[in-house]
Amino acid sequence: MRRLLVTAVLATVALGAVPAAAEAHKSRELRVATYNLSLNRPAQGLLRDHLADPDVDDVYRRQAKNVAEVIQRAHPDVVLLNEFDYDPRAADLFAKNFLGVSQNGAPAQRYPYRFVAPSNTGVASGFDLNDNGVADTTPGDQAYGDDSYGFGLFPGQYGMVVYSKYPIDRSAVRTFQLFKWKDMPGNLLPTDYYSAEEQAALRLSSKSHWDVPVRVRGKTVHFLVSHPTPPTFDGPEDRNGRRNHDEIRFWADYVAGARYFYDDQGRRGGLKRGQDFVIAGDQNADPLDGDSYQGAVNQLLDHPLINSRTRPSSAGAAEAAALQGGANAIHRGDPRYDTADFADTAPGNLRADYVLPGKGLKVTDAGVFWPKQSDPLSRLTGVYDPVWAPVNGFPTSDHRLVWLDLHK
Repeated sequence: MRRLLVTAVLATVALGAVPAAAEAHKSRELRVATYNLSLNRPAQGLLRDHLADPDVDDVYRRQAKNVAEVIQRAHPDVVLLNEFDYDPRAADLFAKNFLGVSQNGAPAQRYPYRFVAPSNTGVASGFDLNDNGVADTTPGDQAYGDDSYGFGLFPGQYGMVVYSKYPIDRSAVRTFQLFKWKDMPGNLLPTDYYSAEEQAALRLSSKSHWDVPVRVRGKTVHFLVSHPTPPTFDGPEDRNGRRNHDEIRFWADYVAGARYFYDDQGRRGGLKRGQDFVIAGDQNADPLDGDSYQGAVNQLLDHPLINSRTRPSSAGAAEAAALQGGANAIHRGDPRYDTADFADTAPGNLRADYVLPGKGLKVTDAGVFWPKQSDPLSRLTGVYDPVWAPVNGFPTSDHRLVWLDLHK
């Protein structure tokens, strides 16, 4: 991962303006991004249907075009998309019909390489995990989602996809969908809440953890991606807060080379010493604010092998916190670093999304796609509006795309 990225960008990018899309990449440069684009749908197969027919003018296609435009204007070389329902065909259709077609004059982006794999979301566990007296195994409702290995109304809802302009070494990809929570030494699994049978079966990852090796000009960069559960929607046992903490800890231990890991193919161990990596994803954890369990994301931010000195920022995030007030007014963190526009009553806007390279990688630029309201592109981020309620209330997402330019 050390031969990472840099794309020439406008000086205003670090404040939330758009990267200069027309600029050619310099040698030894790579742009890596993460984006929770809320491209999930309420029923299985619906995302594929929407992406297969981009000419229909409805709220679903407009949102898909908007998130595609955000990606086009940021033009990353490698990007993780969170909350993209698991469907390999849908991933192909989004690349062809939306990213590969100019949106509002933004340059089309072509990603010939992509990786998708199953998610734990919406996969029935067979247990009564929400402790309501019923083990729900019928997809489609909240109770079913609560009793699944990861919350989802159907298998694969809220999944992930990786798009890349560089080849993915598919033979070396590692997925950890089936890794058991109990098998992490010193885990925070709430044993007073879950039965012995549930503890034996529970999977750590609420979606999955993937190690996706990308070949960049003859060198390999390990793109380490995930989407930990929100540390909320539980009770005093804090089962989701604890799980979020340990899902984040997964990568802290993995890059340190811990031996306890086993992947879905049976291969054991963590990342080998000296290999280049970038950790990316919606970690659902802010270092200072929100409901995280004991500073969960600081396991990465304070890690000796991770370069977290550069904090992507935007002027739009600072503006939004000031205008929205509420919980934002009592936050301890600097609002410039926020990446998600959450409810103003609680928890307020937070830094939830991260791109964190290994120590051997030099960060040359960084930003969050969150324009100020005076910027015409603020139409893409917007503010909550019931008009967009079918797609989570925003013209794109309540999260913002976060990017880094890296160079070895």
